[in-house]
Amino acid sequence: MAVVARAWGRLTIPGKVLFTVLPLLLALGLALAAVVGLFGGAIVDLAVQYGEVVRFLASATIILLITIPTAFLIIFMEMKIIAFMNLRIGPDRVGPWGTLLSVVHGLKVLMKEDFTPSGADSLVFTLAPVVVYGASVMTLLVIPFAPGLFAQDFNLGLLYFFAVGGLSVVGLMMAGWSSFNKYSLLGGLRSAAQMVSYEIPLTLSVVGLLLLAGTMSLNQFVENQSGWFTNWYIFQQPLGFVIFFIAMTAEANRTPFDLTEADSEIVAGFATEYSGMRFGFFFFAEYVNVFIVSALTVVLFFGGWNAPFPFPELSVALDPGGLGIWLLVGIALGPVVGTLILAAPFILLRSTMPIWQALVAGFVLLNALVVGLVLAWAFISFEWVAGLLWFLGKTYAFVFTFVWMRGTLPRIRIDQLMGFAWKWLLPAALLNLFVTAGAILVVGR
Repeated sequence: MAVVARAWGRLTIPGKVLFTVLPLLLALGLALAAVVGLFGGAIVDLAVQYGEVVRFLASATIILLITIPTAFLIIFMEMKIIAFMNLRIGPDRVGPWGTLLSVVHGLKVLMKEDFTPSGADSLVFTLAPVVVYGASVMTLLVIPFAPGLFAQDFNLGLLYFFAVGGLSVVGLMMAGWSSFNKYSLLGGLRSAAQMVSYEIPLTLSVVGLLLLAGTMSLNQFVENQSGWFTNWYIFQQPLGFVIFFIAMTAEANRTPFDLTEADSEIVAGFATEYSGMRFGFFFFAEYVNVFIVSALTVVLFFGGWNAPFPFPELSVALDPGGLGIWLLVGIALGPVVGTLILAAPFILLRSTMPIWQALVAGFVLLNALVVGLVLAWAFISFEWVAGLLWFLGKTYAFVFTFVWMRGTLPRIRIDQLMGFAWKWLLPAALLNLFVTAGAILVVGR
């Protein structure tokens, strides 16, 4: 036991985590395999009988899991893109090109002390970041990522999105009130005032779309915009898009409207007393919100998963079983031969490069080539793959725009923020609504 304790004490924290988690995962995998082997038929019958319940549980699990890499990717984009804009290198040490630095930031927040002020309402203080994060994640349930790739297709999907997304105001108020801090309370009140003010023009900006589409189903919005890009609602509602984008930027607390947590003015607003992972949950939700806002913009105004122009219907049928013994030969020799062929230029053209480095470069290129070919085949053969790639491409174009704005625009004052919502955005949203309704009446006649 002493030898084991000594060896355990010499391990680093990641090593201890690895040697703890791997046996647990192995035991869980064996237990799951045993359960499937013994009760597989019953599980299939239950899945068929309660298909919608299983679909909902699977969708909720997948949505919770994809929020983690999404937030880390956007954090990395902010660090790297803003660094390039400022003629800096940015993160380049942890992981390839610094890609793992955002993961390090997440672990750093996780390992910090989680402190609760002595006068705070501990239950509400703890639930506030959960409410903010939950309000963000639950809106993903109605986002259509591709044909058939969505959690739920509600007839009132857009209404559900705005209703659930508005719950984040409750979380911010809970955080400010429960902290037992005057600055936190003022920050929570100001956050609520900002978000409530901008929700009014935000909601009115999409009423014109509702008149044109005749539905609140987000899937139907996307299907109405199929075909050429001229069918996208951005060309039918340009003013509505401008109002929507500005109001959504304020709702997501992004620059130049990031007044909910304005440390240059009011300490750290509603988050003044928060630390550790509870602090991290607020800003984890903010980065997930950037993706959600971008996705909703694409769904409503830029065709969702639709391509800008109709592609010819193609399909590449593969039958690996028809190759027989040659399939096994290809699996055995393909990686070796491919690595040697792609490493040959490095060996011939750069005589100073060691052989092992050339082989590593050839192996990496072979994997990139194989992944590219598989994606190209899936893009051609499966509609949902093509739709998902188009959707993510458009969405991350807007994510890039939000990062660009953060590295470019200054933060405005609170009086400018509120005045702009009530004096400019609200009248513009009403004007857009009346003009759209009038145009529909005239054309309908």
